Amino acid sequence: MTATAASPAVPSDIAIAQAATLRPITDVAAEVGLTPDELLPYGRTKAKIAPEAVAKRRSAKAGKLVLVSGINPTPAGEGKSTVTIGVAQALRRLGKKVMVAIREPSLGPVFGVKGGAAGGGYAQIVPMDEINLHFTGDFHAITSAHNLLSAMLDNHLHWGNALGIDARRITWPRTMDMNDRALRSMVISLGGINAGPVREERFVIVPGSEIMAILCLATDLQDLEARIARIIVGYTRDRKPVTAGDLKAAGAMTLLLKDAILPNLVQTLEGGPALVHGGPFGNIAHGCNSVAATKLALALSDVVLTEAGFGADLGAEKFFDIKCRFAGLEPQAAIIVATVRALKMHGGVKKDALGTADVAALKRGMINLEAHVRNIQKFGVPPIVALNRFTTDSKEEVDAVLEAARSWGARAALSDVWAKGGAGGEAVGREVLAALDEGKANFKPLYDVDRPVKEKIETIAREIYGADGVDFTPAASKNIEQIEAIGYGNTPVCMAKTQYSFSDDPTKLGRPHGFRLTVRDAYVSAGAGFVVALAGDIMTMPGLSKQPAAEAIRVLSDGTIEGLF
Repeated sequence: MTATAASPAVPSDIAIAQAATLRPITDVAAEVGLTPDELLPYGRTKAKIAPEAVAKRRSAKAGKLVLVSGINPTPAGEGKSTVTIGVAQALRRLGKKVMVAIREPSLGPVFGVKGGAAGGGYAQIVPMDEINLHFTGDFHAITSAHNLLSAMLDNHLHWGNALGIDARRITWPRTMDMNDRALRSMVISLGGINAGPVREERFVIVPGSEIMAILCLATDLQDLEARIARIIVGYTRDRKPVTAGDLKAAGAMTLLLKDAILPNLVQTLEGGPALVHGGPFGNIAHGCNSVAATKLALALSDVVLTEAGFGADLGAEKFFDIKCRFAGLEPQAAIIVATVRALKMHGGVKKDALGTADVAALKRGMINLEAHVRNIQKFGVPPIVALNRFTTDSKEEVDAVLEAARSWGARAALSDVWAKGGAGGEAVGREVLAALDEGKANFKPLYDVDRPVKEKIETIAREIYGADGVDFTPAASKNIEQIEAIGYGNTPVCMAKTQYSFSDDPTKLGRPHGFRLTVRDAYVSAGAGFVVALAGDIMTMPGLSKQPAAEAIRVLSDGTIEGLF
């Protein structure tokens, strides 16, 4: 079974997590050589790592980095975070000094759909409820820093607009970590002369905030402040950029983030160390946990498992082309998570029929998995397919996937970490260790950042998505010209598109062919250091479903939580 499987006889994720006996966080830290003086405790089971401890280990010998990615997600479930945590538990059982370095969950999906980012079953990070809710306050700090800049921008307009900002060309939104479609587009400052100039405004969800991206890419407080100062909030009438530095906001914003930049230490359900820090979405942002946490994990352990958001067409590509490029990381292997059920959906089977064996549909859907394997290989990184088991999978179906994966040049093994924890991940763990021992990785990014923006987008679309080409709307072309004119053309590209398909159409499953990608808009995240290209109908502020998960969540008088996974 996987984290998305359900059975009346099996306890819920929250019940499993709440029944666990957690190690004191000082004991978890000691396992990787961190002393109590190097921790900033948040209770007994979680802590931030002190800044001097992070700085001390910046030049330490690095362990080996393994990325965990997956196929394009489906309603059938894949279990990428669960596999990340479960395989780390397995490697620890196999005697390796291992750490997990993953993202923090967003409250939007927690209350919008039944999904967090703490794993599931017997492959979780804990305390799961705290991690999925307010945790150590990082998301709240990011929200405050982001909205401080918004407030200072509107205050500047109110008091005479000395910088000459064109209110029609303001690009900086506001942010909130909740799914709220009503905030996608609005008019603000109504209420008379004391309210400030009336203008259009929009919100993005916190995982899509540029502050989130900056926090996850910054190396220290000095770098954080320098990046924040470069944020472009809008343009003057003659198209000159106006920055957070021009508004004198960078210092105060950095102050709000001085604790949030520090990695958070927690533990797996089996007591192993895990760093959980930062949380940009993979479909609208770069989808990776912080560089600070990843580098610290590499300094503290021999093997680090880190995860990138959604399928390998989004998260893995951005991990390789953005995070690894900026941080100088050299990934040694990549796990690609798949399930028989999800592959059958890519082969045309409806969700209510997934429990019936259908090898023919499975083989049709495996073209999605093959495309991701081939794409990982383009970066010079050895792929390992982890087939996350459901009880309804037939032996013939499982064998078909594993045999096909091996025929594509990938290692492959069955994962049963949801039901069995680390013991269920040892087969995948052994394949990971074998790949690391072979040492065949020869990592290289997909494109040269000095190429024109449109050429980089074309390269991603053709090489990773399989598109025949890219069509740019007039607005996108105009904005790309402006981006290059102000000196930000030689940066990586962060694609924002649907996670459900290689194309920009979420209904095109499997491995679509004969399509063109449409880029409808583009803007520069100058502080983060990349250009964002929006494809299709992707939105940066999600909405709630007809029956949001929040309807089933409650806390009892004794503190027991119900409905949270």
